[in-house]
Amino acid sequence: MAHLEDEAHLEDEAHLVDAAHPVDAARGLRPAGAPPKARVVRVSGDLDMHHAKEVRSTLLGAIAAAPPATEVIVDLTYSSFCDSSGLNALLAARQWALESGHPLRLGAPSHQMLRLMEITDTAGLFAMGPAPRDG
Repeated sequence: MAHLEDEAHLEDEAHLVDAAHPVDAARGLRPAGAPPKARVVRVSGDLDMHHAKEVRSTLLGAIAAAPPATEVIVDLTYSSFCDSSGLNALLAARQWALESGHPLRLGAPSHQMLRLMEITDTAGLFAMGPAPRDG
């Protein structure tokens, strides 16, 4: 089961977190000249054929809603399984991010996901790094 939340909490079995982190969240302000904070989408559970469509939709929505040039981070800390459907959702998000001028990074992908990307020769298509810290 995948868990996905965005700013409007989803009530089905998939649950995703899409969290924008401006310096002053109440007013959406940041100091002059400060780069925009990353938009973080947190995924937990299985990123599989049962949840890929919803994950794809949420990721594309998060990218579309992000301020110009804002990095979008897909936090995969709590997602331990990904099949080809999930990988295709990530590839679609990557393409949309590239076309709209947003860097996209996978945060803390699981060993299994890294192996899937190695087998499919897609690992080099993604920027990867640690999970974002809260705050």
